[in-house]
Amino acid sequence: MLKSISLQNFRSYKKAEFQFDKKTLIVGPNTSGKTNLIEAIYLLSRGKSFRTDKDPQMISYNKDLARVKGSTPDENLEVLLTSGLVLGRKTAYKKFMVNGVAKRRADYSESLPSVLFSPEDLELIIASPGLRRRYLNDALEQTDRDYRFALINYEKALRQRNALLNLAKDTGRRNEEQFEYWDKIIIENGQILATKREEFIKFLNKERKETFDFEIIYDKSTISKDRLGEYKDAELGSGVTLVGPHRDDFIVYIKNSKKGHDIKFYGSRGQQRLAVLQLKLLELLYLERKLERKPMLILDDVFSELDSSHINLILGIKNFDQAIITTTHEEFVGKKYLKDMQVIELRKDG
Repeated sequence: MLKSISLQNFRSYKKAEFQFDKKTLIVGPNTSGKTNLIEAIYLLSRGKSFRTDKDPQMISYNKDLARVKGSTPDENLEVLLTSGLVLGRKTAYKKFMVNGVAKRRADYSESLPSVLFSPEDLELIIASPGLRRRYLNDALEQTDRDYRFALINYEKALRQRNALLNLAKDTGRRNEEQFEYWDKIIIENGQILATKREEFIKFLNKERKETFDFEIIYDKSTISKDRLGEYKDAELGSGVTLVGPHRDDFIVYIKNSKKGHDIKFYGSRGQQRLAVLQLKLLELLYLERKLERKPMLILDDVFSELDSSHINLILGIKNFDQAIITTTHEEFVGKKYLKDMQVIELRKDG
């Protein structure tokens, strides 16, 4: 579990250090830095932010470098962010280290597995497909090395292919030789992603659901040479790749409903939130099964969005190695649970 974390020029934290127990409650009003601290913990765990794709945004205003360090019983972890000069060029740069040894992110993310539950996740079922794809990636990136590398290769190839499509759209000409190279990469890696997502969804459907029973249908955007050929003219007009795992989605159906109702349209708000809670519980279970150890549970200010029965459901979760929880009011957590928690109080504006 995470014993401590130190922050330098990270978001609102110029310099700060925190110690954690098996269960730690972080209490503070809005703008006190709770989510910034959770983002740092997530970065230390996963090697990326859950709030932005632009790493320099995590660096304090007017600073060129941010550093996040953490310690577990076995390892010292560090992530270094910079938006300054690297190799003579103005660029963003991110470095990962485990016990002082540099690591690639694909290898680094094995060190401190975690499951995050944030207010945004409560919208998982009714929000855009991107949030559901992130849910699939969050579970699979941490448990499957092949998936991690396939996702990295696929996203890189997709960016290059979209750049070629945009150029072809502007000029009216396609360089078929260049497309053949990038098509091969996105097809090979895209099929790996789809296969492993399909396996994970089978796991979700098979496992017992104590909170809310549902069935998931994988809405797969199949990628193949023939399918890319089918969309060739449409892609030339749009300037982007129109098929592949970056367009995947899944649909949650209410189990045992006579017409197989899609919970997004037919479920109540309470049913939708119970289904999201169940998905997060299954994500925890999946990580535990695959890694043969319990992950860290990170809860970022979800209590203010939930009623007391849902809060008790979350606080009763057992299959985690450590829980780090933020809230605006300590009263959201009953005395029954508070007595076993370390409490960190944050003041307004960090």
